[in-house]
Amino acid sequence: MPVLVSNLQEELPVEESLIKLVEAVVLQCLKSEDYSPEAEVGLIFVDDAYIQSLNAEYRGVDRPTDVLSFAMNEGEAMPEEEDSEDLLGDIVISLPTAQRQALEYGHSFEREVAYLTAHGSLHILGYDHEDDVGRKVMRDKEEAVLNRLHITR
Repeated sequence: MPVLVSNLQEELPVEESLIKLVEAVVLQCLKSEDYSPEAEVGLIFVDDAYIQSLNAEYRGVDRPTDVLSFAMNEGEAMPEEEDSEDLLGDIVISLPTAQRQALEYGHSFEREVAYLTAHGSLHILGYDHEDDVGRKVMRDKEEAVLNRLHITR
């Protein structure tokens, strides 16, 4: 299975339909960027405390966030990684934050998780939003992926 989903939180139930949705989003991102559909992406659902600890450790920001991405192609390659070209990285999503943001933005929880999945996937594939141009490119790609899957607001 190219998308490996793990649920490390107990606060919100993760229905099979949500797992199928995030798998479809990752696969659509891979397809849109001409990556092999056999490429592996880990997707981990966590709570706010867990993502806050990751955010503090890896980004130096001691507060929860909605999504973090850890691309395998960043930094120096480790010897055992050379044979695993299809392992792209991990996406970590805080489901409680996604739930709050869905209410704030006035769309469904599923749409918010799908958006965060697309956002994290594009980070793993090398996109960023450090400037206005990068932000626009990422936003356009995120919306294109969601639109192709008929995931609307």
